[in-house]
Amino acid sequence: MTGDGSQTRSVCYVDDTVAGILTLAVSDFAGPVNIGGPQELTVLRLAEMIKGLTGSSSPIEFVARPVDDPAVRRPDTALAQRRLGWRPAITLEDGLRRTIDWFTSCSGCVRPGQGGSWRSA
Repeated sequence: MTGDGSQTRSVCYVDDTVAGILTLAVSDFAGPVNIGGPQELTVLRLAEMIKGLTGSSSPIEFVARPVDDPAVRRPDTALAQRRLGWRPAITLEDGLRRTIDWFTSCSGCVRPGQGGSWRSA
């Protein structure tokens, strides 16, 4: 983890992201709109949640934070909700569980250290 983990991010489960993009694509709204998760949390809290959900005893390691790493990232999704009627339906914890389940069950995936990054083989 870069820095002390206090920088914030928001995450959005892939199904919700795709649904938001498709909703925008079929709408008559022409302006830019943020699609993403409105819940902001620290990177350290996200790592702790993942450790807890996976039962991992791996330590969280800290490395120097890049100079250009933003301290806060949280999209304002009010316009997507107002103009498109879209907002994420999958909770943070459920999205993490689904993601962990996918990685756990993906026996045909190439894993880091095995010739690449996570992807279907």
